[in-house]
Amino acid sequence: MKFPFSTEVREADAPVRPGIHTRGLGKYGIALAFLLVCIVLSIITPRFLTLSNLTIVVTQVSINALLAFGVTFVIISGGIDLSIGSIVAVTGVVAATFAHPDDYPVVVPVTMGLLTGVLLGAFNGFVITRSKVPPFIVTLGTMTIGRGLALILSKGRPVSNLSDEFNFIGGGQVLGIPTPILILILMFVFCSVVLRKTVPGRYMYAVGGNEQAARASGIGLSRVKMMVYMLSGGLAALAGILLTSRITTGQPNAGVGFELDAIAAAIIGGTSTSGGTGSMTGTLIGALLIGVISNGLDLMNVTSYYQEVVMGIIIIGAVVLDSLNHKSN
Repeated sequence: MKFPFSTEVREADAPVRPGIHTRGLGKYGIALAFLLVCIVLSIITPRFLTLSNLTIVVTQVSINALLAFGVTFVIISGGIDLSIGSIVAVTGVVAATFAHPDDYPVVVPVTMGLLTGVLLGAFNGFVITRSKVPPFIVTLGTMTIGRGLALILSKGRPVSNLSDEFNFIGGGQVLGIPTPILILILMFVFCSVVLRKTVPGRYMYAVGGNEQAARASGIGLSRVKMMVYMLSGGLAALAGILLTSRITTGQPNAGVGFELDAIAAAIIGGTSTSGGTGSMTGTLIGALLIGVISNGLDLMNVTSYYQEVVMGIIIIGAVVLDSLNHKSN
């Protein structure tokens, strides 16, 4: 029996996997675009290509990249997750609640925050697999639930007075490297290995590429979908902990619109909206591209209104190219 997630079937049955022939081209294309943007910005504003500015860019990108890694798992498997912005808020509040000085060791707020995110992701996966309600609707509902929970737990007020150990997570340095960058690197390696080097990762591609064929091959669709939404929730929780630590406050209104930036990074990085195609490398480059463009426009004193327009055009362009790529194959 042939399995749709095996290397042999991907090559032999390429016609049923739209866009498979140009996946590598798309990855190199986004890398080339990123390099070109960096060159142009370094010419326009010399301040861009300085170590301090590049460190700031990557540090700022780290939160969006973590969210984008999680949503990449979901989109590759054929779903969508709109709840990650709210998960950032509620997990940040939960972590901050346990992060006061002399209350608990730092492992407690981190664990509680991560557990909250994973549970919300599991809730998404459970409802989607059991009710067959479209992921868009389920995660939209969870987005509202998460925002409400953040306000309830914080009583509508920021949770402050956090311990120095907790604040170190987002504001400290190890060997001169900001901790958010180190966390970003570790999570990139972890997510890349899960997606490319493990059986569950192959299952994600199979389910997103052809759900009916995946079911016929004996793949447990419910287990795969539960896994991707739990991964997305866990990574969103990590982003929420990182954000809370950086701003030294648990903000119940944090994370508004973060889901759109994360989805944009994944799509710009080559993750197909039809499922079955994508990579963590492309997503990371997509997140970096968004961060670099935003930083460059800031250095050129371009108002945020124009920045929103530019990012919208880039997102639409990426989706149009993905659609054309599928039609051509």
